[in-house]
Amino acid sequence: MFNKKWTVLLLTLSLALFAAGCGQSGNGGNGGNESAGESQGGANEGAEKITINFMHLWPEGVSAGQNKIVNQIITEYQTEHPNVTIKQEVLENEQYKNKLKVLSASNELPDVGVTWAAGFLQPYVDGQLFAPVDDLLSGELNGKFVAGTTEAYAIGGKTYALPLEFNIAPIYYNKAIFEKYKLEIPQTYDQFKAVVKTLSDNGVAPIALGNKDRWTGSLWYMYLADRIAGQEALTHAFSGAGSFKDEGLVKAAAEVQSLVDSNAFIKGFNGLSNEEAKSEFLNEKAAMYMMGTWELPNFTTNEDIPQEFRDSVGFFKFPTVDGGKGNIDSWVGGPGVGLFVAENSKVKEEAKAFVEYFVTKWGDQSVTGAGVIPATKVDTASLQLPQLYIDLFNEMNQASSITLFADVQLQANAAETHLNMIQALFGKETTPEKFSEEHDTAVSQGK
Repeated sequence: MFNKKWTVLLLTLSLALFAAGCGQSGNGGNGGNESAGESQGGANEGAEKITINFMHLWPEGVSAGQNKIVNQIITEYQTEHPNVTIKQEVLENEQYKNKLKVLSASNELPDVGVTWAAGFLQPYVDGQLFAPVDDLLSGELNGKFVAGTTEAYAIGGKTYALPLEFNIAPIYYNKAIFEKYKLEIPQTYDQFKAVVKTLSDNGVAPIALGNKDRWTGSLWYMYLADRIAGQEALTHAFSGAGSFKDEGLVKAAAEVQSLVDSNAFIKGFNGLSNEEAKSEFLNEKAAMYMMGTWELPNFTTNEDIPQEFRDSVGFFKFPTVDGGKGNIDSWVGGPGVGLFVAENSKVKEEAKAFVEYFVTKWGDQSVTGAGVIPATKVDTASLQLPQLYIDLFNEMNQASSITLFADVQLQANAAETHLNMIQALFGKETTPEKFSEEHDTAVSQGK
């Protein structure tokens, strides 16, 4: 049900980012809303002191570009609003998700936090934990978002978070390693398997994968399912309109285990976190790494990573499968993270004002400062951008479809079933048939 929306989104995104003068108007006044006016700082000096707790997932060590921008925005906000203190709690991705669950159980969420869209969002909305933010969409941010991005955060006619990013998931590769073994970018899956074999035979880990986090392995299954069974069969299975017992989807699950048997992934992959696996790629101990475009900063602007390595990173699309129904221009991806405001926040209005300010500033700074593809419209016509960023952005414009990340589009319990079965599949602790059966059961029960 997402695909038509994402097709429209991509066309709009293309026009929005590369058309000159697309109207970034900064932080002008909005009828007295103190979150946007830069002249409000002096008026706030005698105001009541306020602390806004902000929990996010951009640690300095692993998300240097994003972390720098977050701190810049917070510094600017506190300067303009001297009565406000933004208190940060910064966690790595999986730690963040786990703590969010724990805090929600006791209704002690931070005033502002990070969330994902669709199915991930649903239980927090059902539990009345997130505040609607539609008032922000009719204020200073009206017309600022790329069409289709905020809809992914809407449930029951209300919007519960504001998106920051849009992502697709390519396969990044190390050009130097490919050149050393005279490897070419694979266009077909058979060619891809030949690349894997050459690397493995030469003692090089073909693919960095940290499947302890499970969603990382899901990306590989999703692409195999798309290329073999076709995008329609895959999305119908996730929605319940189809079945995971579709011949092509079962074959995709079997192919995952075939990759495991061919030593495609780094040793111990099922017990490694994504950050540990990423380190193997960054340290040139693995030739390939599939991940969302939120990793672009590490391959373009992050000066903590050697320029020689950054220059050596390329990407390619998941190859087509002989006899498969998928299209090489079909991607797995969708809106990235967004910001929520806790419904029971004692400083809810101030938290909303900070979110409005943050989202506006993020759009301006994330492109050049971190190489992030934002969810808000930004005029990039005069900007000097890394070639890797431009190439991936152009690929996104050519996408035939985009299938939303599995663990995001599924309801919470069904998503957990999916992730557990992904790890079991990669660990060869289940069969492709059982994998498919468990998915159908979870979706049909509405979990």
